[in-house]
Amino acid sequence: MAEFLPLVSYPNAPFTNQQRELWLEVGFGGGEHAYALATAHDDVSLIAAEVFENGICSLLSRLAPDDVENPVPLPNLRLFTDDARPLIRSLPDSSLGKMFLMFPDPWPKARHAKRRFVHPLVLPEIARVLVSGGEWRIASDDPTYQHWTDEVLAAQDLFAVTRTTGVRPDGWPPTRYEAKAIKAGRTPVYWSLRKI
Repeated sequence: MAEFLPLVSYPNAPFTNQQRELWLEVGFGGGEHAYALATAHDDVSLIAAEVFENGICSLLSRLAPDDVENPVPLPNLRLFTDDARPLIRSLPDSSLGKMFLMFPDPWPKARHAKRRFVHPLVLPEIARVLVSGGEWRIASDDPTYQHWTDEVLAAQDLFAVTRTTGVRPDGWPPTRYEAKAIKAGRTPVYWSLRKI
């Protein structure tokens, strides 16, 4: 797997598909959501960002299984193995068609709130890189993060927000974190933000 990572690392390994749009997933966790997106939308290029080694290894094991001698990278999926915020700051204006934040770390303590990805200071940067009408999808099962996200989104005018509780919207691939949350009796909330 270690030798496969450079073949799929953004920005060093270029996309090789015919790109209709560029998408970004922040904190891809186990990688099942990013993998599902990439395999279902071969005309879209997807950057999947994750800092934790376990998640990176999990997605790499899908892309380069041990029983495949010479795995070939998906032409439209690249991994960014660092904090996504500097990456977002480096992207040109109106460069993303969609962005995904699926079940992020809630940073539940009040003193850690500034570490939450959904943050008043981050929203203008996301709006800058999304195309007009572009979508940012957010999902969380954590009540503290849900309340925080509702508060942050209520105080902004960059996005039109649709909020769904309990039932994953059509076209949203499942994640293992979502399955764990539902099994544990927690109710996920799904937000769709459209750039105004």
